[in-house]
Amino acid sequence: MALTSKISPYDDQWPQGFISEKKRIAKGFGAELMAIHHVGSTAVPGLAAKPEIDLLAVVSEHRDVTARIAFMMGLGYVRGSDLSAGHHFYRRDVDGVRTHKVHVCVQGHEQIERMLRFRELLCQDDSLRQQYQDLKLQLEASNRQGIGEYLAQKAPFIQALLDRYRP
Repeated sequence: MALTSKISPYDDQWPQGFISEKKRIAKGFGAELMAIHHVGSTAVPGLAAKPEIDLLAVVSEHRDVTARIAFMMGLGYVRGSDLSAGHHFYRRDVDGVRTHKVHVCVQGHEQIERMLRFRELLCQDDSLRQQYQDLKLQLEASNRQGIGEYLAQKAPFIQALLDRYRP
């Protein structure tokens, strides 16, 4: 079973793709929107990644979720399962290929700090970035059961890194 996308070399267009999508989705959050961050591997210069732009929207609360789902559907997004309490998830595919993922977390949710800190660690340290890239490519090559297997096998590396560089 394939991953949602094949890992590709870093593309200098990914930051612009984030900015464009940030502008599109920001309109659907109203006054509850506090920030939208570029997270995930496409946010790390030089890192090979699945070409899927990850956005993290931080909100003061989840207000009028039904209206937000309708807005996001109008932009081509599908609401996924909540990843945890207070952590909503949307995905967008174009012609059957995943292009964007949006994580919507209430301010103070543990995943906000986790995603931002992991991104910063990879941006700041060439060696960590290379280790992570090597792991991702190895996991892609050996993957048999799809994205769930891939994410589960990356998780120990991510957790160990976050534990080792705890503020």
